[in-house]
Amino acid sequence: MSALMGTLFGDGRNAVAETVELFRENAENGAAREAALSQAALAQFAAEFAGTRRSPFDVVIDGLNRLPRPALALGTLALFVSAMVDPVWFASRMQGIALVPEPLWWLLGGIVGFYFGARHQAKGQEFQRSIAATLAQAGQVTEGLAALEALRGGALARQAALPAPVSEPVDDEEAATDAPNAALAEWKNARG
Repeated sequence: MSALMGTLFGDGRNAVAETVELFRENAENGAAREAALSQAALAQFAAEFAGTRRSPFDVVIDGLNRLPRPALALGTLALFVSAMVDPVWFASRMQGIALVPEPLWWLLGGIVGFYFGARHQAKGQEFQRSIAATLAQAGQVTEGLAALEALRGGALARQAALPAPVSEPVDDEEAATDAPNAALAEWKNARG
């Protein structure tokens, strides 16, 4: 029996585990590989977008890209107000919209859809860049926290190494005369 156990588990090897790993991945090793892959991808992503600055042109274009959504929302509200203020004017404008051919509506829908889709994608990528930049700083934050903990540990060790303050014994009568405690004064008077 010991020869069989030595064959299966001897020499720092585990034949059963090695055989099972031929058919099923070792979950712990797989998780370690997945974590290493994620860390490498995040590091590459952070390095790609580190230090990018936006030009004034990018800022202006980004500002212009923010206009269509509020303009569409406010324009729709303005149509409701115009329908209540001047129904004839509103009805004539709606008759004009009714004359727009259907292919033009499809084209407008495609343009608006692509615009908002591209805007959503651009904002999503900007968000991912900010996440990557934040994760790139995680090592610095961890090092700073470790340094602070080391300082705290050193301060506690120095405080523990200090000798405790020694108080000199005080005579009971001295303490009673210095103390403003009425009960002690009464006790002192009763004694003597």
